[in-house]
Amino acid sequence: MGFDHDTTVWFSKTFGLFYLMALLLGVVVYAYWPSNKKRFDQAAQSILREEERPWR
Repeated sequence: MGFDHDTTVWFSKTFGLFYLMALLLGVVVYAYWPSNKKRFDQAAQSILREEERPWR
């Protein structure tokens, strides 16, 4: 059984759509996972902690 061009394009577009949706869902879950909050807060404040004085 061979695949014609239209079937191959349909399959690749459908697979790509679901792959990217799953990847997006994984990133959102990782970003909002409660145990990651401390790490993200530390990263957000690190630039402010390491600054000794205003630039001039």
